Amino acid sequence: MILFPAIDLKDGQCVRLKLGEMSEATVFNDDPAAQARTFQDQGFQYLHIVDLNGAFAGKPANAPAVEAILKAITMPAQLGGGIRDLATIETWLAKGIRRVILGTVAVRDPGLVREACAKFPGRIAVGIDARGGKVAVEGWAETSELSAIDLARRFEDAGVSAIIYTDIDRDGVLAGLNLPATAELARASGIPVIASGGLASMADIEALTKPEYRILEGAISGRALYDGRIDAREALRVLAAAA
Repeated sequence: MILFPAIDLKDGQCVRLKLGEMSEATVFNDDPAAQARTFQDQGFQYLHIVDLNGAFAGKPANAPAVEAILKAITMPAQLGGGIRDLATIETWLAKGIRRVILGTVAVRDPGLVREACAKFPGRIAVGIDARGGKVAVEGWAETSELSAIDLARRFEDAGVSAIIYTDIDRDGVLAGLNLPATAELARASGIPVIASGGLASMADIEALTKPEYRILEGAISGRALYDGRIDAREALRVLAAAA
């Protein structure tokens, strides 16, 4: 069970959004590379990065900050936000990103996901962001009629390494992870799933150790880490003890 600390980038700074609204951004650190080093020093083993501006623009928008992060750490990192074509995927993988997350393009062009999985085995993840169970795209600005489970099933034989499932209604508001829906997605798709959106306290960490949620690859934590609601070392200890 991996606990991924999150660095969400807006205008080169580490921020957390509330319910996915760019106007509801709280800046937690104006030095993303320093924040990444802090997470590594706390014992985390895998970093989650999102280019928020890129998600809305449809192309990378925080490349200097991402590159600075990669130079500052030795742990692997996964990146999502504005990655819409093979050239961009290849560029980020060459720069040192371990795994690229495809979100909007997984809805718009599922063939690209399959092509990327074939070309870069084990290095492509799909981001499924849902509002009311329906997939949202374009930086969560638009909600489709496609259910999260239906989208996941499209890729069950594609070679996707993981699905990052975000419950937008819980993101950034410390409402607790939606673990039942996340586990249901994992069972329905057969793809490893990472829970995201709402991790609020050690109660969420403890819940991840329950047998019914061992099916998950891990969970992403943002605001709760930044504001001290969970202690990084204790959270990692609890998950390691349950492994």
